[in-house]
Amino acid sequence: MTVDNPYLAWWRNGLTWWEIWWAAPQVVTQRVTRMALAKQPLSPRDQREFTRMGTEKLDAFSRAGWAMLLECWRMQQQAWFAGLSGWTALAGGQRRPRPPHWDSSRLWAATMAPVHRTVTANARRLGPFNAYPALAAVRGKPRRRPKRPQER
Repeated sequence: MTVDNPYLAWWRNGLTWWEIWWAAPQVVTQRVTRMALAKQPLSPRDQREFTRMGTEKLDAFSRAGWAMLLECWRMQQQAWFAGLSGWTALAGGQRRPRPPHWDSSRLWAATMAPVHRTVTANARRLGPFNAYPALAAVRGKPRRRPKRPQER
């Protein structure tokens, strides 16, 4: 992602952090509620979900680490080639070229992308949190609205 305005790039990174910050507690709430209500032995659906919790975290953060590593490698290669072009420019009697611009917002965007993808996908998959069905399940009876008295 190349952005001419660095403020816009950091704004986008801030929005990505905000979406992670907003979606992660919803996912945690859904899963902790599910753990609290799980009966032994676990159903196959609960087993899959509980196993998925660990594996997707490992996957997302390892992808984030690789993205950061590759972006740092790209920045290092840029600096290396700028240094080489400086020597060739000096040998030819030309002015030395400017060093590469370090776009750290690009580094942060690449690092956050896998975690953001995983967290927001889980929030969409698990849906918005609603405590009432969970509370009704704990009590063992469905929750019903009281009937309003009819006015005459």
